[in-house]
Order: sequence, then C-alpha cells, then structure tokens
Amino acid sequence: MSPNRGGLRILARPGHPDFLDLPWHRPLGTWDGEPATDRLVEVARGVHRHVVKFVDYDGRLYALKELPPRVAEREYRLLRHMSEEALPVVEAVGVANRGEDLDDVLITRYLDYSLPYRLLFIHRRPATGPDVRGLSSRLLDALAMLLVRLHLAGFYWGDCSLSNTLFRRDAGALAAYLVDMETGEWHAQLTDGQRATDLEVTELNVVGGLMDVQSELDLARDPDPVETAADLRLRYERLWAELNSEEVISPDERHKIEARIRRLNELGFDVDEVEVATTESGEQLILRTCVTEQGFHRRRLLSLTGLDAQENQARSLLNDLANFRLALEREAGRPVPEQVAAYRWLTDIFEPTVAAIPEPLGAKLEPVEVFHEVIEHKWFLSERHGTDIGVESAVASYMDNELPQIPDERTVLATDEDAEVGWIGYG
Repeated sequence: MSPNRGGLRILARPGHPDFLDLPWHRPLGTWDGEPATDRLVEVARGVHRHVVKFVDYDGRLYALKELPPRVAEREYRLLRHMSEEALPVVEAVGVANRGEDLDDVLITRYLDYSLPYRLLFIHRRPATGPDVRGLSSRLLDALAMLLVRLHLAGFYWGDCSLSNTLFRRDAGALAAYLVDMETGEWHAQLTDGQRATDLEVTELNVVGGLMDVQSELDLARDPDPVETAADLRLRYERLWAELNSEEVISPDERHKIEARIRRLNELGFDVDEVEVATTESGEQLILRTCVTEQGFHRRRLLSLTGLDAQENQARSLLNDLANFRLALEREAGRPVPEQVAAYRWLTDIFEPTVAAIPEPLGAKLEPVEVFHEVIEHKWFLSERHGTDIGVESAVASYMDNELPQIPDERTVLATDEDAEVGWIGYG
C-alpha cells in the first residue's frame, strides 16, 4: 500500500467491514470515551508495547494495533504469507493509512476461543488438569510445536514469547497461534545458528513470562521458570530431531520405514517424500523423510466430515468415528464403507451432541472441544458404572453438570482486576 499523504486510506480484505465509521483522525490511545467509538470493547490480552484497541462489528471482534507505516504494512504482508502457508497465525484483515501525522493501524481478526497464557492459569479445571505443572507442560508442548513449524517453513521469529502467543484448547492439549511478528523474517531455509538464536530468545522470554504470572497470581514457585524454559528447549530438540533426523536401518528392517511414517503422522505431519539410500559399505540403508505442514488428522477429518478442528481435536473425533464404524459393522455383520460411516456418525452422533449445547452456554468452548469432552465424560461415567452408559446419558450429564462450570472462552472481556495487573496490553 503506497503512503497516503492526503487523508485516510484503508486496505481491507473482502468479507469484513469497511471500518469507515471509526475515528481514524485521532490516535488510538484517545479513542476511549469518543462518541463515535461505541464499538470499542475491552478484551483480556497479553502485554504489548504498542497501543491496541478492539472493536465489535455485530459480534465479530477485530484488533487494531498502531504501528509505524512500514512496520504495519510489513506485518500485514507477513501474516498473509503465513496464512497461505497454513501456519497458525491470527487473520490479517487490513491496514489503515492515516497520512503523515498519525501512525498506521494493522487490523486483524480476533481469534475466537483463544486465551493469553495468563488466563490459562485462571481457567484451570479438573477436566484439563488443575495443577500448574501440568498446565506448564501443555504450554511448552504447544510453544515447541509452533516454533518447530515456523522453523520448518523458514520463518525466524526473533521475539517468541508466551505474551506474543495465543492459545486455544485442543482436546486436553493446547494449540499455539502467533499473534505478533514485528521482528519476523522469511528465509528459504533457516540455519542451525538462526534456530539456536530464536530458541535462546524464546527461553529467556518464557522465564520472564512465567515469573510474571507467578508474581501476579501469587502462585507457588514450583515449577521453577528457569527449569521449565530449559525443558522447552528439550521438547523442541526432540521434535525437530524426529522430523529431520536420518535413520540407519538394515536391509531386513524395511518395516521401520512404515513405522517412521506412522510416528510422523501421529505428530500430525504428512510425509511428502521418503528417501532410502545405501551406505558406503552397502550393508545398511539410510532413511530420510521430508515432512510437509502439520495437519494430518485435521485434513483427514475435514475430507471425511467437512468439520474443521485443531489437530488433537481431529484425532479425538477420528478415533470416535472409527469406534462408531466398528459398532456399525458388528451390527450389520459386514464391512461398512468409511464415507458411509462418516455420514452416519456426523448425523447420528456429532450433530445431535452439538445441538444439545444450551444456547446460554455456547460461548464456553468450541463445539468440537465440547464434543471431545463429552467423549471423555462418557468414558469416565462408564468406568464408574462398570457399563457403557450410552451417548445420550453422557451428553445430558455433561451439559447439566460440567459445561456450566466452565468459564466463557469465546471472547474473554477484560475486568477491572485485569487492568490493575496490566493484562490490557495486547500481545
């Protein structure tokens, strides 16, 4: 977008508001109290060095971040590129150029059902692990996976931190989304040195983030933030090695090729190529795999049912679909095509479960996350009663007893307490 030396110019993607009713002639920091800004809402978010405001258009929230012109345009283009590469980032919507006297404003779509890391420590529940150590472990897994995915794609973040990341629940785990990339750089391929530098910055930032939340929420000092950040490096290195390492096998161990592919699929990655070469001695084989972007289970669920989910959610739903198909085959006494089973599962199991979510509770969790928790709840109740209680009983029990206890997470509005501890500076 070329500089606008006269007045307002907004670059926006189709399918979103034109944002022309906002008071662009004023700095974002002065919008509070302005009559024309009744669209403003205060959302709980991480800490950030730039001014950020949120606006509501008929229930759709957008984040507005004030940045120098070249920085705003660059971040918009980077977000677009990363989205096209199927990387987990917030959706770039547009850029408002307001002339020479005011900074530009980057516009992104608010990520529904996402939480800044601080709120995860508040929204702890027995169903997802009440202990801080367990939550820290899930945070590290999500952050390590995000960083590995970015590095595989050739993206150097330069400022990876808990505050610059948003988290969504993913079938008991967490999925991490990049929300701030001012220091990011694209490369054809990252060197080991670039990856090591990015990881070192991440470790330091994670230590600071965990210390902050321990102080703000008066949490126990266990787990130790320094040890936790060091654990992040170990998780990253294990995952990177699994995806990129060579494996030496004997000619009679070719079954390990399929085993390697299955392991990578379980991690959520598709295998694009498999290379097998002989060693110099000719007595052994070198196995190399080339992985593509993560989303193996997500894409499979989408192709079978049309449902879009996080990776672990998709794995959970596919497992339930597989069990449903087995039950159909036992009942029919013959094989049932996968597409037929998928249609029956969608119409007989998934859709009725989601339809049973009471309207006042619809903002608690994503529908697919609710379905996963119903599956877990059914297993728990069946174990307690020593018999399969059935889907209908599990759904009724969950909707009556479990879902009402969960905080709303579709859009978490900021409170006065959030402002006091500095949680209203967007990450």
